[in-house]
Amino acid sequence: MSDAAAKVALITGANKGIGFETGRQLGALGITVLLGARDMKKGEAAAAELQREGIDARFLKLDVLDAGDRMAAAQAIESDFGRLDILVNNAAINLDQGASLETSTTPAKTLRDTFDTNFFAVVELTQTMLPLIRKSAAGRIVNVSSSQGSLSLLAPRNSPIYATKTFSYDASKSALNSFTLHLAHELQGTPIKVNSIHPGWVRTDMGGPQATLGLADGAKTSVRLATLPDDGPTGGYFHMGETLPW
Repeated sequence: MSDAAAKVALITGANKGIGFETGRQLGALGITVLLGARDMKKGEAAAAELQREGIDARFLKLDVLDAGDRMAAAQAIESDFGRLDILVNNAAINLDQGASLETSTTPAKTLRDTFDTNFFAVVELTQTMLPLIRKSAAGRIVNVSSSQGSLSLLAPRNSPIYATKTFSYDASKSALNSFTLHLAHELQGTPIKVNSIHPGWVRTDMGGPQATLGLADGAKTSVRLATLPDDGPTGGYFHMGETLPW
């Protein structure tokens, strides 16, 4: 059995879009992929589709906002595999999208709901899974962020994303990047690597039909960071092999 074939990966929000494609690409490397999703019917259908491609894919009921689901998922992984090698925190929402919200009028509920999914749920799920990741010979944690989380890219007037500010989403991804930096610092000296990624502007429900990248390209950065060699980076922020500014 190869090293890749022995690995187990959990991907959140994996019944469609970038999460599903990430599962497909990791599975094609011989990695067992656990497709975390809230909806059982959609999750099982996604796993069945990958199984038809010869991938060892399994649906795992996981609403990232549900503490009971998070604990049950960890217990299931512990029972079935004894460890977790890869965690891809992919699930996210953008409630600003299409709402024409100004920063000064963004409802507090929009901020709270966005942070609950994009930040707090990621922190809590990672904390729940970390004891299992510590049992891996080479744990990898990938936080799917966005270029919108980069204050350095949002600030300059000549930046290509200067005009595309969505307060709740952007702030939640900046917070996620901070979590990446802090957790990577704590885990330095261990085999675990923690990184943030920007998948690109991808044609998904969130990205819309005008986006410049297809799903195959949108998943590439997550897959690369999930399969880093022992001498790979940690505490970084990447897109397609390029380092992004925080």
